Amino acid sequence: MRLPAFVTGAVALVRGDPRADRVVPPSGFTARLTLFTSAAMAFLAVFALALSLATHRLAERWGSALGQSATIRISAPLAQRDLQTEAVLRILRTTPGVASARALGDAEQQALLAPWFGPDLPIESLPIPRLVEVGEAPGGYDAEGLRMRLRAEAPGAMLDDHARWRRPLVRAAESLNLFGFAAIGLIAGTMAALVALAASVSLTANAQVLAVLRLVGARDMTIARAFVRRFTLRAFAGAAIGTVIAMVAIALLPRADAAGSFLTGLGFEGAGWFAPLAIPPLAGIIAFWATRHAALRALKEIT
Repeated sequence: MRLPAFVTGAVALVRGDPRADRVVPPSGFTARLTLFTSAAMAFLAVFALALSLATHRLAERWGSALGQSATIRISAPLAQRDLQTEAVLRILRTTPGVASARALGDAEQQALLAPWFGPDLPIESLPIPRLVEVGEAPGGYDAEGLRMRLRAEAPGAMLDDHARWRRPLVRAAESLNLFGFAAIGLIAGTMAALVALAASVSLTANAQVLAVLRLVGARDMTIARAFVRRFTLRAFAGAAIGTVIAMVAIALLPRADAAGSFLTGLGFEGAGWFAPLAIPPLAGIIAFWATRHAALRALKEIT
């Protein structure tokens, strides 16, 4: 059975040509530069990918949590507050699309206000609005129709469907997601430029050797293939090292359920842990084309 062209090309790239490989210095400044650049860029790419996936999860969580709940604020005198609360609950029980509704007790509202006013706030004697928590059914409800009923039967009640909070938060999370992928693109471009620079420096440093190889019949494509192979494998190895280090660092970050903040949720979940494994092959592909372009251009300038 005949293997696909890209498979045979990959096998040939790994095996190489021992005679042609001798024209590429196995160590030195360019080798260290390629390894370090690939490892550093892969390390940054893993964190940028983690940021993108974390913000995507955050946008979904914010949109789902805020989109399926609403709050009714009842601002009325103490003598009427309980009556209007009962009226609001009665309206909600007969409103299609409302899955649940309950009024928050004094203890719950006191807990909400404690961070700002302390735990000893006498909430039962203050004209603080009563809050009613509304759970939305999958089909949703008619918000405008509910507002009209509330105005008619409970004038002090005001519906807040969290739309003004949800949209900016989701837009911010989606923007961060795009910035993360844009950062990955910039990292890939930087890596390509640095690998091409390292290959050009190596070719220039071996200009006399390459000129002699030409005199004995070596073709430019054979020489370029040797450089491409060596720099591609270096970039792949460096990217693999950087990816492993970054994944270990992310795994050691505190979990979101322990600290409860966005930054502690930075990481991968489930099958998302396989996503960084694509970075070393992509780094090899970037190095392949960058080195090939740089090598062919540099060989044309060497006489």
